[in-house]
Order: sequence, then structure tokens, then C-alpha cells
Amino acid sequence: MKKYHLLVVVFFFSLGMSAQSAQSFLLNLYGGYTFSDRVDFDSSYAKVEDGFEYGIGLEYFIMDNASVELKYNRLDTNMPLYTKVAIINGANTIPAGTQLNAGDDKGAINYILADYTYYFGSSSQKALPFLGAGLGVAILETPKSGNGTYFAWEIKAGVKVKTNSPLSINLNAYLQSMSAAVGYDYYWDYYWGPVAVTDYASTFQFGLGAVLSYDFSK
Repeated sequence: MKKYHLLVVVFFFSLGMSAQSAQSFLLNLYGGYTFSDRVDFDSSYAKVEDGFEYGIGLEYFIMDNASVELKYNRLDTNMPLYTKVAIINGANTIPAGTQLNAGDDKGAINYILADYTYYFGSSSQKALPFLGAGLGVAILETPKSGNGTYFAWEIKAGVKVKTNSPLSINLNAYLQSMSAAVGYDYYWDYYWGPVAVTDYASTFQFGLGAVLSYDFSK
């Protein structure tokens, strides 16, 4: 058994990993699976269903172990909206749990993010673990409300595997969030009386993905 383990180690070392040099430009192609999330409102809730997320980015290495990137990702998904409680509409009553946008719930989330990524280890390593985070905007497309632009962020972690060719691949996990103002909550202040505070709703979607990179400096 030890001999087999040794053969596996020798095989991966033989892949010939190369260091990423500063001032390198990379073209990144994204593909991943993003899991669903539930967003609660006062009298209803929405689901952002799971789906395939894809995109493209330009990554620039400011030093050997750190890069900045501008990227665009898109998630095509369904966003059904359900009632939490029964709604009385004249002589009709809409039961709790009824989907309010049945047949009209397709939409998309477009992320435009500026990322910073730090790669751990030295150039002699075969694979480089990394951590990263990004800030930007999410453009939400919905059939009834049109498009809206909201604050968005993400965090990510994974490993970058490089070869002697210009191609490399990243395997990563990510968490993306989008926040939007959805109305006001009110509370009573002793000096000021009723005070309105903006109420926000946020999505938190976890995903697993891969990134195929092409290094223009090679």
C-alpha cells in the first residue's frame, strides 16, 4: 500500500508546476453550481433556486502571491414568491403558501465584482491554496419588476493547479450575497416619536465551481 501511495505522490510531482509571476494577465472562464436560498419578507417569502452560474474575468497579479480581478458572473434561476399568511382580497382569500407569481418567476442575477485573491505557498509547490473576497453590484432581473441594481459581495476559497502550459484550473467554493432595500420598519423613540428605518433583504448563496485560466504572459 505504501508503494502505491508513493507512486501517486511521484505522479503529481511530475506534473511540473510553475510559479505565477507578478504583472501577469489571466483570462478566467467561470462555471459553477450555486445552491438555493430563501429570502423572508414581512408577509411573504421568495426562493432563489439553484442553478448553473457562469462568467468571465480578467485577473492581474500585482505580486507573485496576490491578484486583483474584474469579473462578470450570471445565474439564471427561478424566483417564486409565496405568501406567509392568508391574504383577504375582497371576497376571495389567498391561502398561506400560495405562489403569487406562478408561471412568471424566471429571472437572473448578474454579478459585477472586483476581487482580491491571495495565494498561499511558494513557487515550488504543485498547487496553491487561496482565499479571496470581492465587492461590487448585482443586477437583478425579474419579469414583473424589471431590473434593479444592488450591493453585492462574495468570499471564496480553493486551490489553483497550474501546468507548464498557459492553462491552469481553480477549484473553489464561494458564498455570494446581494442586499436590497424592501421597505421600512417603524419603532417609537422617546424623544422623536415614530422613526422609520430602512428594511433590507439579503440573499446568501453557497456554490462550488471551477475556473479555467489562460495566462497571456506564457
